[in-house]
Amino acid sequence: MPDHPPSIQPSPQEQREHADPGESQTPIPRGVVLLVAVLILWGIYYIARAPINIPSELGDGRTISALAGRKGGGGGKADGAAIFSGQCAACHQATGQGLPGVFPPLAGSEWVRGKPETVVAIVLHGITGQLTVKGNAFNGSMPPFGAQLSDAEIAAVLSHVRSQWGNAAPPVPVELVGQVRAATKDKTSPFDGDKELVPLK
Repeated sequence: MPDHPPSIQPSPQEQREHADPGESQTPIPRGVVLLVAVLILWGIYYIARAPINIPSELGDGRTISALAGRKGGGGGKADGAAIFSGQCAACHQATGQGLPGVFPPLAGSEWVRGKPETVVAIVLHGITGQLTVKGNAFNGSMPPFGAQLSDAEIAAVLSHVRSQWGNAAPPVPVELVGQVRAATKDKTSPFDGDKELVPLK
């Protein structure tokens, strides 16, 4: 009796099968390697040549002190148009026409052209509920900006709004914003639309 079993010959079906695939190294194309090397060298050159010892300025020539002034700091004058673009235009639109039924227009608005104390209070504390503007009801909401904007910024943006899109109301003094802020400091919620604001017209 043999010490080991006879070898088993593969069947014809097994003989037709290909060998199992195996991993092999696929080199990165030389063109890709060259491109990456060129980009790295260009990045090093760009960083090394970048001026870092000159005063910081934006491309339009505004200096840091000018930008600080536009934000209402550094003793500069706040830019009402820039504040409107950044804080108000998304709802009231760049044209001041608002969105029907949701965000009221500022163009020709009796609130904008009315008592400056009232419009300052609106910006400080916001509005919720129905508000009637130019005979149309709006049911959106306006967030309060009293914590976000300084007195100078509120005065600047309101003065801007009161002089645009056919509005011809006087500018809002910074001192008035401070007075309204102090007089309404205990108000902790937005105005309830027409219910609270109509008496303040």
